[in-house]
Amino acid sequence: MAYALLAIAILVLLVTWLRLNPFIALLISSLALGGMVVADSGSLTMTEVLKAFQTGFGNTLASTGPIIVLGVIFGKLLAESGGAGVLARQFIRTLGPSRIGLCIILLALCVGMTTWFAVGLLLILPIVITLAKETGQPFLRLVLPLLSFLSVMHGLMPPHPGPVIAIDTLHADTGKVILWALLLGIPVAAIAGPFFARLAVRRITIATPEFTPSVSAGQTLPSFGMTIFTVLLPVILLLSGTLVELLHAREEIWGKVCLFVGHPVIALLVSVLFAMWAFGKRCGRTSAELLKFSEASVAGIGMTLILVGAGGGFALVMRTAGVDRQLAEIAAAADLPLLVYGWLVSAFIRVATGSATVAITVASGFVAPILAAHPGTSPELVVISIGCGSLFLSHLNDSGFWMVKECLGLSVGQTLRTWTITETLIGLSGLGMALLAEQALKLFQ
Repeated sequence: MAYALLAIAILVLLVTWLRLNPFIALLISSLALGGMVVADSGSLTMTEVLKAFQTGFGNTLASTGPIIVLGVIFGKLLAESGGAGVLARQFIRTLGPSRIGLCIILLALCVGMTTWFAVGLLLILPIVITLAKETGQPFLRLVLPLLSFLSVMHGLMPPHPGPVIAIDTLHADTGKVILWALLLGIPVAAIAGPFFARLAVRRITIATPEFTPSVSAGQTLPSFGMTIFTVLLPVILLLSGTLVELLHAREEIWGKVCLFVGHPVIALLVSVLFAMWAFGKRCGRTSAELLKFSEASVAGIGMTLILVGAGGGFALVMRTAGVDRQLAEIAAAADLPLLVYGWLVSAFIRVATGSATVAITVASGFVAPILAAHPGTSPELVVISIGCGSLFLSHLNDSGFWMVKECLGLSVGQTLRTWTITETLIGLSGLGMALLAEQALKLFQ
């Protein structure tokens, strides 16, 4: 266990102090951990350590890579179509100007379900800026709910990378994770967003950023109905597999079909193909443009994919070195609830490395063998708990911290007093909601 802590400390120093590329830092930390175990017990060889890293790297990407790639292509198509603006305008017309905050929340939920945090922020921020100027409401009161709901969706909702990795590692049900992410994530985001915003605007004054909208001449926008259906299509397909499980219809013909289309890869593939028509061909986009969009979106996540694989490699090296058994013994001795234990591991890695994806990957690898020994614990709630821990206390080593700072035009101090507190509230309230849900499950069992 001491070697594992030392390896994590090395990882932290390499990333934060030496500013080393996270992939290189993860590889060096894995080799350092293996070297310490080899020198101490001789139970492993360095060749076996390197092979474990490579195996973990490959296995993680094999299961999550296609989902991440398809998810980011889907988000790019939504971004290029102008669908976010279509949703915003319709929400405002339906709910009225007095419910601008609710419009932003609904928009963040719809867009954040399938698009990455960064993509969702860039899509919706211009709309929030426009609404703040037109209504005269404090910019911070409108933008904090946007940040909180996008963050919760990114950390808890598949097909985002973190939840997908945790679902695969912990053998959780994707549909149930989606349901818990909505049931628990919405109140968590409300605490960290709208409720916190009311307090923040009294103490922090932030000017509304400038924004000049750019509209392509002759651009055809998708209709509201088509946009909302396309955005929700992957969620509907993913939930179809869960419905089969709940109705015990695995052997029925329709059940087999739903299980197939409800697989995350197939659900996203079908959704991407439909989006290419709904957001592309139907809106006058050419095949060349659609190809360009997909290539650009995949090119932008190269480092993310590498870090996902490297996190899986680091986790497998730790398991190969016997860290999982030691952690299981410590958890049993400390008698910590598994949800709390998973949250703590994830939060520690998050604060140390600044990466939510790495935090979820490593924490899931730690928790998996312990979960296997506790069959009464819901793996779906463990996914939620780990996901909330991965959002805890974003600070200067997190790329999301700097993106929020630059997009909102904040100082470092203002970002710490707004974004960092928002993420901290998400982490803490998310753990509390997961624990409450676990107790509710026990009452109904």
